[in-house]
Amino acid sequence: MSKDHHAVSLLDPAILLPAARDAFVKLDPRQLVRNPVIFVTEAVAVVVTVLFLRDLFTGSAEAGFSGQIAAWLWFTVLFATFAEAVAEGRGRAQADSLKRTKSELVARRLTASGETETVAAPNLVVGDIVLVAAGELIPGDGEVIEGVASVNESAITGESAPVIRESGGDRSAVTGGTQVLSDEIKVKITVAPGSSFVDRMIALIEGAQRQKTPNEIALSILLSGLTLIFLFVCVAIWGLAGYSGTVLTVTVLAALLVTLIPTTIGGLLSAIGIAGMDRLVRFNVIATSGRAVEAAGDVDTLLLDKTGTITFGNRMASDFLAAPGVAQKELAEAALIASLSDETPEGRSVVALATGEFGVVQPEARFDAIITFTAETRLSGVDIAGRKLRKGAVDAVLRFAGVAEGDAPDEFRQAVEMVARSGGTPLAVADGTRLLGVIHLKDVVKPGIKDRFAALRAMGIRTVMVTGDNPVTAAAIASEAGVDDFLAQATPEDKLAYIRREQQGGRLIAMCGDGTNDAPALAQADVGVAMQTGTQAAREAANMVDLDSSPTKLIEIVEIGKQLLMTRGSLTTFSIANDVAKYFAIIPALFVATYPALAALNIMNLASPQSAILSAVIFNALIIVALIPLALRGVAYRPAGAAALLRRNLLVYGLGGLILPFAGIKAIDLAVSALHLV
Repeated sequence: MSKDHHAVSLLDPAILLPAARDAFVKLDPRQLVRNPVIFVTEAVAVVVTVLFLRDLFTGSAEAGFSGQIAAWLWFTVLFATFAEAVAEGRGRAQADSLKRTKSELVARRLTASGETETVAAPNLVVGDIVLVAAGELIPGDGEVIEGVASVNESAITGESAPVIRESGGDRSAVTGGTQVLSDEIKVKITVAPGSSFVDRMIALIEGAQRQKTPNEIALSILLSGLTLIFLFVCVAIWGLAGYSGTVLTVTVLAALLVTLIPTTIGGLLSAIGIAGMDRLVRFNVIATSGRAVEAAGDVDTLLLDKTGTITFGNRMASDFLAAPGVAQKELAEAALIASLSDETPEGRSVVALATGEFGVVQPEARFDAIITFTAETRLSGVDIAGRKLRKGAVDAVLRFAGVAEGDAPDEFRQAVEMVARSGGTPLAVADGTRLLGVIHLKDVVKPGIKDRFAALRAMGIRTVMVTGDNPVTAAAIASEAGVDDFLAQATPEDKLAYIRREQQGGRLIAMCGDGTNDAPALAQADVGVAMQTGTQAAREAANMVDLDSSPTKLIEIVEIGKQLLMTRGSLTTFSIANDVAKYFAIIPALFVATYPALAALNIMNLASPQSAILSAVIFNALIIVALIPLALRGVAYRPAGAAALLRRNLLVYGLGGLILPFAGIKAIDLAVSALHLV
């Protein structure tokens, strides 16, 4: 699968250089106030900078120390804004790649008199009908109302293989900027210029306008509360220092505050959320909000529309069941010839099965008569060399052959019943009055989908197939596809009611679909994923659009959602554990002279109180830089239970967050002492 147009490297200078500039722009307090932890860090940096300037102008010996603290505090803020800018830059790079798919398009618009006129694509309005021929670009989003054509959608999906777009059904939607490769179609414009699918994708991808999700808001409140708590702690430490006779300057207290508040997760929180949506884009999925991405991580039940989602959009020929005295090869040859005039997908599948699996060669003889398939006759066929070959619905073929249903051979009737019981559609083939056999049409389950559903089951997600078919057909397909349950003969109201019942039970529901009849359910679901090949109504109702039109893509969507939640939780755990470790690393160094008993806690044996503070501030800044790639890439996700994931999280990021600061601060302290920085 080609997705080169979405591939954006983290180290791409085209991202890093603008991000470095944007990091300074984001120092604007009006922007930073949305991130209380980093806003407090910037305020502290301003205070320490003022103190540094005072010490510098008064010739104080503290100028060197306060200057270094001020510099590293500003670096801390800049590294935090840089992380967000890099994440946003990657999103803008994705948007730029999509903008390059747009060009100055022109359209051949049909007038009321039936003539065509050339107009600029931006001048089209909803309701206009345009002609698009082979080699031309579709000028806007719309629906095919006449004709069938092969369309290259690689500019949107990244897939090099063309797709078929035809009037009627659920494969009529076309996207502006894609190219017609064959034939000619009439397209009715359904979306106003500037509001096309590509325009919406560009707006959605650009992370600068991304709104905080409820979980992010809750976490921001938690981090703000921790910041206030540590502010009170620092005030209490200042009071304790005054009571004990220990001298703590405002610079030291300010630095202590920044090292104790959760600056690590505060600096990376926005980047984590933006990167989650960016990872979806690289999987060719566009999400309308971060809320949908997070909800995907907590999904309990997945509803899948059968047609076009679990199965291919049309029933396809799967077997030839010959009547007594008829060879299977003879039946295949007759079925192929009788289907040459049938342009329906089912008719084309009969030809494909006969030529592919049975090696039948299409005849070169001239036909005496061609019988085109119609909905009225439900027959297709040809007259050739004195033979009258017909293929179609069983009752229609029996009438043509002059055979009453009860007079048909037992084997023929048994084959028809067997196909019907299995959920398939039987088609009969006749040569004049002679019945040759039955063609088995069936819904073909997409390859590999059963394994993907097993992977969903391992994640604890229940899969439910939704279809309008009868229960017999639904059960057969559900068994073949490997879903956990099915909802047969489902109307749009049934789908909606099912989702609401599940949601009332406290479960989060994801729905995949591609048809207009799926739109209400897609809108009601917590995560609604529409196929790009689906109708405009489905794409409008969903909060995600899969550009590859692969229903199993929801596995990647769920994994990315879980990865987003895990990354945020892991780095929050690390950040808080980090602060606890820094607290026990710094406080003994500050008060050991006044309270010698604290020497037992001074396990790092830091060189001096000033060295301890400076080393902690440097570590606090550098750890944000070290974690930016992890925040953007995400914590690796492997299907496992919640308890196992929690244990892993606490072991790796909780214990790691406790141990790493001790080693890191000690190493920096040795460097600070060796360089005589304090």
